[in-house]
Amino acid sequence: MTHTLAQLRRTLLKGFALSIFSLGLFSGAALAEDKPDVLRIGTTAPGHLKFILGRHNGAFEKEFAKDGIKVELVAFTNGGSEALTALATGAIEVTYTGNNPALRAAAKGADVKAIGLSSYTKNTSTTIIVRPDSPIKTIADLKGKKVAFLAGTVRHSVFSKALKTAGLTTKDVESLNLDFAASGPALVRGDVDAVVESDSSTAKLVEKGEARVILDSNQYPEWSAPFIISVSGEFAKKYPDVVKRLLKVDIQLARWADANPEETIKIFVEETKTSEKSVRNTYSDGKFYQDPRITPEAIQSLKDEEAFMVEADLLKGAVNYDTWVDTSYLDAAYKELDSNQ
Repeated sequence: MTHTLAQLRRTLLKGFALSIFSLGLFSGAALAEDKPDVLRIGTTAPGHLKFILGRHNGAFEKEFAKDGIKVELVAFTNGGSEALTALATGAIEVTYTGNNPALRAAAKGADVKAIGLSSYTKNTSTTIIVRPDSPIKTIADLKGKKVAFLAGTVRHSVFSKALKTAGLTTKDVESLNLDFAASGPALVRGDVDAVVESDSSTAKLVEKGEARVILDSNQYPEWSAPFIISVSGEFAKKYPDVVKRLLKVDIQLARWADANPEETIKIFVEETKTSEKSVRNTYSDGKFYQDPRITPEAIQSLKDEEAFMVEADLLKGAVNYDTWVDTSYLDAAYKELDSNQ
């Protein structure tokens, strides 16, 4: 069939219009996928400070409510390894954990990204406690004893560092993988000889006279390393704006804490049911060290922690910091926040 020039033009214009319409539909579909239905944020129990503050004032929910994105906040009782496993398997999208589980996940090549710091407090706030009447006085006395702690946590690493000061390793003790809900009562009953746990958890036993501290890791600031905010790599790639906005909330929570120290301590104590004395001990100078910036100092500290973990047989593989750490979302969050001030 022969077409006139006018007919050809009409055909081409019609095709062009259909193409534009199709692109419009495609763009609309793409925009509809620019936000998830749910954002699940995890933490190791009882909860990292910014997570607790965000849960208390609904900061995360408020940020994403306007988009219809449901926010779920999850506290994992079995430590950071449980939280990172949930992240790697898609059960959650973001999590606040200690450095040890984050480093192990990175060393295994899991599709997770370190996008910010949960905290960098210069202390690890871990204590080793025994019964008040225990003959155990020093770390060296733990040889051959039953010691309870959660494997794969920062407390595990601190315990290994403490044992090293006495020329021992975890092979020299009988290790029991228990959370404090089980290890605390076990110590009181005499079923275990010692417990390694955060001072916020152990403080109540100490204050009641049911336990005695033989090591406080706050005396060893060189043992500290940053805690990490991790995100699913797949989620971050698909929803970069959501990750950026989450970090904006995180930055605002960090700044609010420093501007309101007494209220911050009050909220944390009430929300976590921990000892106010231990919380004030952790943040003794009224600073909370919650700035999420991943500084060169923080990277070096993480590398030092990784080296120790390898030496102590707490980590297999090696971390590629170039692929694991991604500051692009945080950089964008700071840029937006500071440009609006």
